[in-house]
Amino acid sequence: MKNEKLGFNKVLLLASLIFGIFFGAGNLIFPIHLGQAAGANWLPATIGFVLTGTIVPYLAMLAVSVTKSEDLYALAQPVSHYFALFIVVAFHLVIGPLFATPRLPAVAFSTGIAPLLPAKYASFGLLIFTIIFFGLAYLLTVKEADITAWIGKYLNPLFLMGLFALFVVAFLFPMGHLNHIPTAAYRTSAFTAGFMEGYNTMDGVGLLTVGVTIVYAVRGLGVHNDNISKEIAKAGALSVIVEAVIYIILILMGTMSLGQLKLSENGGIALAQIISHYAGNAGLILTAILVTLTVFTTAMGLFQAFAQDMEAVFPKYSYRFWLRVITIGSLIVANLGLTTIIAWSVPVMMMLYPYALGIIGLSLCKKYFEGSPVVYRWTIGLITIPAIGDMLANLPVSNAGLDHLVAGYHHLVPFSSQGLGWILPGFIGALLGYGQYRLIQTKIMQKIEK
Repeated sequence: MKNEKLGFNKVLLLASLIFGIFFGAGNLIFPIHLGQAAGANWLPATIGFVLTGTIVPYLAMLAVSVTKSEDLYALAQPVSHYFALFIVVAFHLVIGPLFATPRLPAVAFSTGIAPLLPAKYASFGLLIFTIIFFGLAYLLTVKEADITAWIGKYLNPLFLMGLFALFVVAFLFPMGHLNHIPTAAYRTSAFTAGFMEGYNTMDGVGLLTVGVTIVYAVRGLGVHNDNISKEIAKAGALSVIVEAVIYIILILMGTMSLGQLKLSENGGIALAQIISHYAGNAGLILTAILVTLTVFTTAMGLFQAFAQDMEAVFPKYSYRFWLRVITIGSLIVANLGLTTIIAWSVPVMMMLYPYALGIIGLSLCKKYFEGSPVVYRWTIGLITIPAIGDMLANLPVSNAGLDHLVAGYHHLVPFSSQGLGWILPGFIGALLGYGQYRLIQTKIMQKIEK
């Protein structure tokens, strides 16, 4: 017999699971780096970051549950079979072996271990650390074990206690004030810059891909049918509120750190420097444990989601085969180093996030157009050109031809210079698609009446 709703304790358990899947490496390092870059303009930057860092992933969870989708392919399939395949493969490669998963141990290593090692041993140390990290993640997911107990009951509370201790110390003994000079990107467009920085957490893309794992967890707690969306909405809201608070505190820590530190190369370095300032080497060891705990929970969720979805799309290859793919691929990429991973992930996210936002919006509104493929196709079709333009504009390489192409794109497409060139085309596409849908419906009704 199904439960009509979850009790408070089970809502907390589900919220903890969502948080554990949600909160990974980027969620620690990008807010701190944003705080340093935004300086005195930290507030509008924070609002932008929270929107893409918490609200978009929350809506992604709801999109998966409301549409009763069994996987990411089902969410994107109304556009076309080939687009859905592209989205499944692209999203899973991004949150899997190409960027998000390799970033997990790279952050833990750079913040807590690398500062303790002589520079000449850094590469070898990273290799050993990532072998152990991904080896354990593989072993814990190879049998499709229930990750709820691991994430919800054990690892998250340890992480949150450690993070809380860091926050208390940082605010009892602040490193500086909040009125530092912003970097160029945050002087005139702090909100937009923060909004773009939220892309780098990859949570909007990530929750579309692992949202089904959350749905399965709710079912495992005895909830079915329409109540699934309601329970995910409650637990998800609690999770994103906690995450938003953590983001704000991390951003403030980053801004205040400029009283003692210079702008860091990445947020991992900044976090290590802040910890070292307060607690020296002992603090760095604590950081290594703290960060490893949080990123390991995320790794477990991403490993499982990657293997499950890729097996569903390519059933010729087993769940265990895809686990090996993500394990080996992540190990190789992680050893390129955190800065390199971040540099190349930015342009890819600038291309994929408009697709993610389009799919989320269409999924949540599909009841108003009965999920008609024409609305999906118009919207996604017009999003494609600016998505590619935003990717090219953020490549970590440059040449005269590319610069000329990007300049033309920024001149022709509204808001594109701020990384939001997809907004107007996406809106126009949705209107055109809806108009065609209504026209088709009118013709159908006329035929019936005849």
